[in-house]
Amino acid sequence: MNKKLWTLLALLLAFMLVLGACNNEGDDSPKDNEGTEQGSEDGEDGEDGGEAVDTSQFPLTVENEGDAMDGGTLKVALVNDSPFQGIFSLVLYEDAYDADIMQFASNSIFATDGDFLLTDEGIASLEVDQENNKATVKIREGVKWSDGEPLKVEDLMQPYLIIGHKDYTGVRYDADFQNIVGAVEYHDGKADTISGLKKVDETTLEISFKKLSPAIFSGGDGLWSSAEPSHILKDIPVAGLLESDAVRKNIVTLGAFKFDKIVPGESVQFVKNENYWKGAPKLDAVLVKTVPSTSISVALQTGEYHMTANTFSTDKYLEIKDFDNLTILGRKELYYQYIGFKLGKYDMEKSEVVMDPNAKMGDVKLRQAMGYAIDVEQVSEVYYNNLRERATSLIPPVFASFYDDTLEGYTYDVDKANALLDEAGYKDVDGDGLRENKDGKPLEIKFATMSGGDIAEDIASFYLQNWKDVGLNVTLATGRTIEFNSFYDKVQADDPEIDIFMAAWGTGTNPSPSGLYSKTAQYNFSRYTSEKLEELLAAIDSPEAFDPEYRAGKFREWQEYMSENAPIIPTQYRLELRPVNKAVKNYDIDYSSNFDWNEVSLISEDPAKSSK
Repeated sequence: MNKKLWTLLALLLAFMLVLGACNNEGDDSPKDNEGTEQGSEDGEDGEDGGEAVDTSQFPLTVENEGDAMDGGTLKVALVNDSPFQGIFSLVLYEDAYDADIMQFASNSIFATDGDFLLTDEGIASLEVDQENNKATVKIREGVKWSDGEPLKVEDLMQPYLIIGHKDYTGVRYDADFQNIVGAVEYHDGKADTISGLKKVDETTLEISFKKLSPAIFSGGDGLWSSAEPSHILKDIPVAGLLESDAVRKNIVTLGAFKFDKIVPGESVQFVKNENYWKGAPKLDAVLVKTVPSTSISVALQTGEYHMTANTFSTDKYLEIKDFDNLTILGRKELYYQYIGFKLGKYDMEKSEVVMDPNAKMGDVKLRQAMGYAIDVEQVSEVYYNNLRERATSLIPPVFASFYDDTLEGYTYDVDKANALLDEAGYKDVDGDGLRENKDGKPLEIKFATMSGGDIAEDIASFYLQNWKDVGLNVTLATGRTIEFNSFYDKVQADDPEIDIFMAAWGTGTNPSPSGLYSKTAQYNFSRYTSEKLEELLAAIDSPEAFDPEYRAGKFREWQEYMSENAPIIPTQYRLELRPVNKAVKNYDIDYSSNFDWNEVSLISEDPAKSSK
């Protein structure tokens, strides 16, 4: 390990001793076509943290030898240091853990290809009438819910009626959703239904939009990609849905498995859905149990689980890489971690972002300086075994047609950070090594970051020291790292104690940034907006964007604009690791495959144990 890395580790050790007295928890880390909050998944750092890893070594499929048994229970670990929320509805859930659980019982109606474009191979097909701003969704005949009720057009309409309702408290009533004709009028109580939804017959839904763009083919423009059981939900007031048994306990599904038993926050037992439209699964059941990040490596080694439900933390790769009972799959993830700066609040009555002209983080040079001050490469090398890389854009490289590979992003440059702060008027007036604000008064910046593993505090401490090195007094909001659910509650509520925060997005398969950064998006956690930003977001999803070159160009303009204005600074991209036990057959994570959970089988009921 080189001298610089030893210096970093020594520094972090010193801070661990200080912060350890406050808290010993751990950093960052849901999945249809939209963006979702990612939770903490950092764990212990290995002593060989600087070892380079050849990412091309990871396969995309499991090809274990042996005869498949009949039935059996797939044992799955949900790596989570907090209880899961247990909101099992695609219109209501907000975090990755619930999404990771729901994958076994998905109500998604569209399939996608390797470019994340909708195909006709799912439950429903899509026809787009660009000239008339209409889309037609056609259901396959014979598809049933897990309770035996036939899937019908009303089930496709139900999500729209929930999201658009005035009593809906979720985050999906945004600019995209308002693109549906009649959605705003319905939301404002001026109409009893959404006029843009038309039932053509029992299997056909016609949707009218104010405009259409290529985003429609990725499930954007307001098109919803899942169904909800109207025969159950239509009689439940929208205001009461979140706590209803239909969402929390007695969930009806279109997926390969159906919910059987839920221990809130701890585990979910699924059993096979005999009514599954692709045919009943080969497995009898799936058992998903919450496992702390500190225990997962040993649990996989000793054969307690067949696989994980969520991405395996790259910082723990060295702990499991030699286990001979596992195949470790890997792919580039639809994900980026970021530093966000609070620049305003969200007005719930107006459903829009309102910027604060006096926000503490309002000076763009201050934000840029904070980006240049942090050494992301060292964090990736020391803690993530080089299985993460410094992010340069808010579009992950997986979206090759839109990712701007010319952007350098915020490289580690202390001199540039100091120069920007000097130019902006943040100077050390009293000679204590810390800069005051422009008025010469003490400047303290409150930084919120998530707990969840063993190194979250270490990384937070390192960034705090990075900022101190350029004279900025940055301290932890609440005095410690924050539990996942509480963290997002505080960020979404614009808690005044938070000035900056470190979070992450699982972007979903639709690259359009409107749902995360538009003026109406509740997910716009930095609360930044401008006429130029709205103009670029509109252009990306405009009719003109059916021209691929035009759309790609607007994506590049948007990435450059966000990099320059820095309301959000991306920090890391992530390689998604999936350790799979040798007792599992027919599992695949290739984005271009047609993998489905009904295909998975087991060689043995008990997962294999490692001999190492």
